[in-house]
Amino acid sequence: SWYSNVRSNVTKSQWDVIRKKSYEHANHVCEICGDVGTNQGVNHKVECHEIWDYNDETKEQTLLGLVSLCPYCHKSKHVGLAQMKGEIDIVIKQLMKVNDISHDEAINYISESFDTWSKRSKSEWKLNINYLEEYLK
Repeated sequence: SWYSNVRSNVTKSQWDVIRKKSYEHANHVCEICGDVGTNQGVNHKVECHEIWDYNDETKEQTLLGLVSLCPYCHKSKHVGLAQMKGEIDIVIKQLMKVNDISHDEAINYISESFDTWSKRSKSEWKLNINYLEEYLK
């Protein structure tokens, strides 16, 4: 689902409600590492990230939830984008920190993630964001 996500499928005002509700739920701290972006040199604390399930048989990508992440943990969820921006070292260090793994283990994890992404990118995916109906109530 290249460039198709919750944000691209709702209005700006709906996205603002969604992300702010996620921030409130997380008490404005990262739900992975407990940090905030202001400690990482940016002027916002957390960013809203989508949790997806990928059904490789039906090619349906289903939204399961939302999580608030500090910018470094969020970069770690979007490794390809971080790599394109020259920020892969931030991702490697963050993966090592939050998972208590070695540099080589972080590199292997990234490599496996790219392999999965490459296989899934060969197909057209249906996007299911029905989760938002309950979330927005």
